[in-house]
Amino acid sequence: MTGQRKKIGIMGGAFDPIHYGHLLIAENAAAQYDLDEVVFMPTGISPHKEKQHITDSVHRCEMTRLAIADNPRFSLSTLEIQTAGTDYTYRTLEKLKELYPDKELYFIMGGDSLREFEKWRNPDRILKAANLLAAIRDNVEGEAFQEQMNHLKRLFQTDGIYSLSTPNFTVSSRKIRSLVRQGQTIRYMVPEPVRIYILEHGLYQEGVTEDEST
Repeated sequence: MTGQRKKIGIMGGAFDPIHYGHLLIAENAAAQYDLDEVVFMPTGISPHKEKQHITDSVHRCEMTRLAIADNPRFSLSTLEIQTAGTDYTYRTLEKLKELYPDKELYFIMGGDSLREFEKWRNPDRILKAANLLAAIRDNVEGEAFQEQMNHLKRLFQTDGIYSLSTPNFTVSSRKIRSLVRQGQTIRYMVPEPVRIYILEHGLYQEGVTEDEST
């Protein structure tokens, strides 16, 4: 009798900075889909954000490490950071599939990204490499979300797209950066070690982009 394959969640993002919204989504993904591990993967150069200023990867990785340190199911990967140039989700997931051929991958994404999924580079290859977990906030997305999910399942002939219910958390990384720049508090928006790191390293004091919404 063979055991079930381990299930690995992939949580990508700029994490500039990582905040409790990211952690809530990852924790709910692990709980609702019985994931053995959730890998946090800070992006290198995102194809959607090439012209935007993003904080140095050293800082973003360290903030992520600090944020997840107390959760044994969470881990950090620098795979995308180490990739030279712009990388795409399908390439990253195919690399992970090669690294973990005996594991089942679940790519965790925001519900809003599901609406744009057809426009992503090679969405069919994404779905061949991993299942999708699309996070929906409590009592926010409804029939339109379900219709889009069903549409994508039909279009790509897959059952590997699932909804992920998450608590409402409206604070974004963009808002956090803005508050820091204005000298306002971000306590309880980010884990305390992350808040201290931001202040000690003088992050987000100037040159902060206002284009990023995550």
